[in-house]
Amino acid sequence: AHQGQKRQSGVDYLVHPKAVAEILIDLGLDCDTVVAALLHDVIEDTEVTSEEISQTFGSVVVSLVQGVTKLSKLNFKSRLEEQAENLRRMFMAMSNDIRVIIIKLADRLHNMRTLSYKDEEGQKRIAQETLDIYAPIAARLGISSVKGELEDLCLRYLYPDDYYYIAEKVSQTRVERQELVNHISKELQDMLKELGIEGEVNGRPKHFYSIYRKLKKGKPFEQIYDLIALRVIVDNVKDCYAVLGAIHTKWKPLPGRFKDYISVPKANMYQSLHTTVLTAYGAPFEIQIRTHEMHKMAEYGIAAHWKYKQG
Repeated sequence: AHQGQKRQSGVDYLVHPKAVAEILIDLGLDCDTVVAALLHDVIEDTEVTSEEISQTFGSVVVSLVQGVTKLSKLNFKSRLEEQAENLRRMFMAMSNDIRVIIIKLADRLHNMRTLSYKDEEGQKRIAQETLDIYAPIAARLGISSVKGELEDLCLRYLYPDDYYYIAEKVSQTRVERQELVNHISKELQDMLKELGIEGEVNGRPKHFYSIYRKLKKGKPFEQIYDLIALRVIVDNVKDCYAVLGAIHTKWKPLPGRFKDYISVPKANMYQSLHTTVLTAYGAPFEIQIRTHEMHKMAEYGIAAHWKYKQG
């Protein structure tokens, strides 16, 4: 149906729906959603009708494609926060099936990844709309992998000077940060062994946009503690608290920096223990502790629902 159509970059149009489908496969969505992602622009941009899609792919797929088509007709004109809030509510209300919104997020993510082909005015307009509307929806649904990438891409187009300043500062300190991460990571792994707890320790990259927000609040770059952060992922909740106790015994926790999102989850289902400790190396260090299920929920949010349903 898209044969002969091109993207602004000059590539075949089909590259776009394929990329959107791949994003959704990475998020673990079900077959109907991936099919609808491949077809999401067909009703709007080609001669194919809803009836044809329904006959070939069934009623679920056609309703998802119609839902995405309806959303793409919404005009987001105002940039006021209050207006954005109303639009987000309307967005949610219009969707009988949350998968429509997830397809739309994947569609926007691929458009943001290829934004360099637009003129500067188009780049700024689309990036602002993404920051006002789409990134907060990804946050609401708990899909942090999409939210983080959308915000970083927006920062690059809306505030390029800040973006490249942060990129340079982060890369200047990357080597010494990595050494510190390796040291602490080894100590945490030894700690798990001593406790007899199965678990994994890995680093957590800090998104540029969250660094930008802290800088805008007047915090010097050197005082952004969670640039360096590690995650400890264990099998169950009991182990989470056991690891936390061992960490606080070994290192001094910074006052006011401990958060228990396991007992009191965030509204978007996020659960984890967060603590910042002062290590023997002199640098404050953020550690997050969670179970494997909590980690899936933190990365994929509501999309994790399909991962579980499909085993």
